[in-house]
Amino acid sequence: IKSNDSKLVDLGLSTFLQETASESPAPGGGSISAYVGALGASLTTMVANLSSHKRGWDDRWEEFSDLAELGQKFIVKLEKLVDDDTNAFNMILNAFRIKADTEDEKIEKESKIQSATLNAIKIPLSIMENSYNLMNLIAKLVKKGNPNSVSDVGVAVLCARAAVLGGYLNVMINIKDLKDVKLKSSMIERAEELKLLSMESEKKILKDVIKTINN
Repeated sequence: IKSNDSKLVDLGLSTFLQETASESPAPGGGSISAYVGALGASLTTMVANLSSHKRGWDDRWEEFSDLAELGQKFIVKLEKLVDDDTNAFNMILNAFRIKADTEDEKIEKESKIQSATLNAIKIPLSIMENSYNLMNLIAKLVKKGNPNSVSDVGVAVLCARAAVLGGYLNVMINIKDLKDVKLKSSMIERAEELKLLSMESEKKILKDVIKTINN
């Protein structure tokens, strides 16, 4: 379905679904987390654009256009991470496949494995960071965006939360192989923090979404 030099993000929706469903282990949970986060960013940006063109809100056009521009930045970042995560997984596989007979070759191989492992932790951690930061934009649009579109930003926060937690799972499964104890500890601490913050944020935002829907 997919050639080695093509990007996941260039695939059609159905092809992407089937590529994920195939026996190949990548794209896996990390790439899907990034894509779900990007979908959340897309919905958020849509609501900002709809709000900027809402009848009677002409004086607020610039405010919402700025928010839409910020949303676009999240789309770009998270979309890039879809392929970055799959590439990170392939880097680990390639490092493990390196032939190592001599002691020097074994040391070099281990160094490449550690480097690839660190990269495979940084990517989902970046998915977590970006998806959590997206929640700040979502919260603004829930409060002051077009109330007719509040359910859309409600779905956006569900996507963002799923992306954060999906990224968390990928950080934790890869970090077991990292040998730098100090770095390992600090990255786990940040991942745990982002997980808790995102869950708290989602809870608060959903409460505001449902309140607006029921008004």
